[in-house]
Amino acid sequence: MARYIGPVCRICRREGLKLFLKGDRCYSEKCAFDRRPYAPGQHGQARTKQSDYRDQLREKQKVKRMYGLLERQFRLFFQRAERMRGVTGENLLSLLERRMDSTIYRMGFASSRIEARQLVLHNHFTVNGRKVNIPSYVVKAGDVVEVKERSRKVAKIELAMEGADRRPTLSWLELDKKAFKGLVKGNPVREELTLPINEQLIVELYSK
Repeated sequence: MARYIGPVCRICRREGLKLFLKGDRCYSEKCAFDRRPYAPGQHGQARTKQSDYRDQLREKQKVKRMYGLLERQFRLFFQRAERMRGVTGENLLSLLERRMDSTIYRMGFASSRIEARQLVLHNHFTVNGRKVNIPSYVVKAGDVVEVKERSRKVAKIELAMEGADRRPTLSWLELDKKAFKGLVKGNPVREELTLPINEQLIVELYSK
């Protein structure tokens, strides 16, 4: 399956927002967005025309890149959110947050979603005792996500867990660091998504 393999710091600069795609580096003075907070390329500092469509498109691109999805994957999640009860935009964010790679990142087993995706693909985790190596797998309330016994000495996981305490505690997740496992207590709470996301613009874009 195709995926973006270019420099991820350009994505943050393109969207005009720090998306924390490189984990701990984003908190350091090496962060490219802090040093050059404007769009990449020779015309990065030029003025851009404002329009409703541009705002909707940029919001969709921002969320899509934040969770590391391609267009087709993102549209499938949106269509799934439309079929669910409730508000479509909030349903979409809930599905994206409950992806396996995003859940691993939120629990603190990885320093970024990109790293979490790699760890999932390399068979380091189980859900309810069963191996899951599909990053797009959506967890549900009651699921127990656990690091495999043989994977608990993996350097990336150990390093990520050391810095997990500085992340905000989420009400829908419960982490047991000593046992290397976490419990999904429910669905994500919209108020706990710290990055500025206007999901209604995405709904308006796909509703045209």
